[in-house]
Amino acid sequence: MTEKVIMAGFGGQGMMLLGKLVAHAMMTEGKQVTFFPSYGSEVRGGTAHCHVIIAEDEIASPVVEEADTLIVMNQPSYEKFKRVLKPGGLLLVNASMVKVDDAPKEAQVVRVPATEAANGLGNVLVANMVMMGAYNRLRRLMPTDRFLGILERSMSGRKAALLEINKRALAAGEALAAEASAQSKPVA
Repeated sequence: MTEKVIMAGFGGQGMMLLGKLVAHAMMTEGKQVTFFPSYGSEVRGGTAHCHVIIAEDEIASPVVEEADTLIVMNQPSYEKFKRVLKPGGLLLVNASMVKVDDAPKEAQVVRVPATEAANGLGNVLVANMVMMGAYNRLRRLMPTDRFLGILERSMSGRKAALLEINKRALAAGEALAAEASAQSKPVA
């Protein structure tokens, strides 16, 4: 199994944290992992993205040229990366901010209203955890309880106060993905 992922959004939407968490979680599962962030001058407000590769064997390059999964949080990120999704790949979009009229050929498009769900939980900053829950549900990376353990360890210290809302966001993402994937069909 090799999973090549690009996660993209505005700076401040937590894409780097999402990528690091996925990489860390998969390392604990004994997988080979690369995490390749791209900040550039695009800190808060600009487009920021990362490449994550998960594999059984050694990984030659951390750059994703053709993605199995594309996770996008905003329209500019969708426009920038839609062409790198391989046919039949998973396109996981934040339906609160991304309109998909021209999905890549044969893509499995799953629309999750992550920003809306995060607002409903009381903190828009957990939209990335909504997407993490959705991604984990769709790709079955690891059992939720094990991922929650990793999340708990990563949120020790002053971030511990945010743990409960992040857990709720993760659960919301899983539920929304189950609902959305039941309605999604590959684009012909």
